[in-house]
Amino acid sequence: MAQTTFLRGDSAVTRVLGVRELNRATLERQLLLRRHDLPVTEVVERLVGMQAQTPHSWYAGLWARIEGFRPEHASEPLAGRELVRVALMRSTIHLVTAADCLALRPVVQPAMDRWLYANSDVRSLDGLDLAKVVAAGRELLDERPRTTGELGALLHERFPEGRPAALGRVVRDLVPLVQVPPRGIWGASGQTRHATAETWLGRPLDPAPSVERAILRYLAAFGPATVQDVQTWSGLTRLGEVIDRLRPGLAVFRDERGRELFDLPDAPRPGADAPAPARFLYDFDNLLLSHADRSRVLTEACARTRSGIKNGVLPGTVLVDGFTAATWRIDRGKDRGKEGAVLEVRPFAALSRRDAEAVEEEGARLLHFAAAGAAAHDVRILPPIGG
Repeated sequence: MAQTTFLRGDSAVTRVLGVRELNRATLERQLLLRRHDLPVTEVVERLVGMQAQTPHSWYAGLWARIEGFRPEHASEPLAGRELVRVALMRSTIHLVTAADCLALRPVVQPAMDRWLYANSDVRSLDGLDLAKVVAAGRELLDERPRTTGELGALLHERFPEGRPAALGRVVRDLVPLVQVPPRGIWGASGQTRHATAETWLGRPLDPAPSVERAILRYLAAFGPATVQDVQTWSGLTRLGEVIDRLRPGLAVFRDERGRELFDLPDAPRPGADAPAPARFLYDFDNLLLSHADRSRVLTEACARTRSGIKNGVLPGTVLVDGFTAATWRIDRGKDRGKEGAVLEVRPFAALSRRDAEAVEEEGARLLHFAAAGAAAHDVRILPPIGG
């Protein structure tokens, strides 16, 4: 039975948070217990960005969180440079506000450095002045946005001793590069072209980046969390000493395994029985990727399914009662044209009638959003995986 009191800072920890309490707290911070009537930029800022290496699947993540969301609500600020897609946490592309791009990119630079110098292609550049490569890369990208291939080829002309891919990787990891539209615009397509964040946004990077501020924002969006959770989300290491500096101002709990959990004292922590509606998550939803221990959301069956995928193409995931209960995909087969779109839901175990009805209702709303051009929609709950 969970204890009911806690003390802050270095005092004794007396409250244990169970998995369901962690689940509801995180879903509340992730805006998934109910939809919110908020601007897209405010939602993206609250979430400290959304993983967005795919051009469009993350739009479904906004739809799941925002009341009345339409694609242009994100496309317009992306085209208008209020939002950008840039490599940040875990060296993956995230959708963030312009201000967060400039504030967070310097914070995660140590992780970018670590991944860069662990790359075997980059190690082949030993003896080359990387500062000169970076300066040349900035000059080329400030002329106009370029693809990684174009950039690498042009750098190779100046530095023939380096392989184009390795030269391009140096610039990609040491310079904050945004992917410029039309890439990422709903209904549009285009090659992945990059510009420097400072030139694209017309402002410099934050001259005083704060890892402490980034950690507090993480806790607001994903807490309560362990030190290992924060490190998994950010890609940074040795954050224990940073959290120790923050400890006097934090609430401290333990999970059922005895691990310390840190949180903002006034952050919402709904009870374990708070209602959690059916929700469809996109393939790389941060809810599924931002903790070292993902059991607060991921069931074992879902974790096995995701880890068994070899081609890197992940299915969407369905939450039922706050936990992963199924995968989903939309079939717009070539033979369907504009005639129809089918949302296929594959549960990990048989759903109750009530849960199946909730999933079908939410799935119908998803189809109306994601396949608005289809003349007919159909939601199909398939037999359970392995069933």
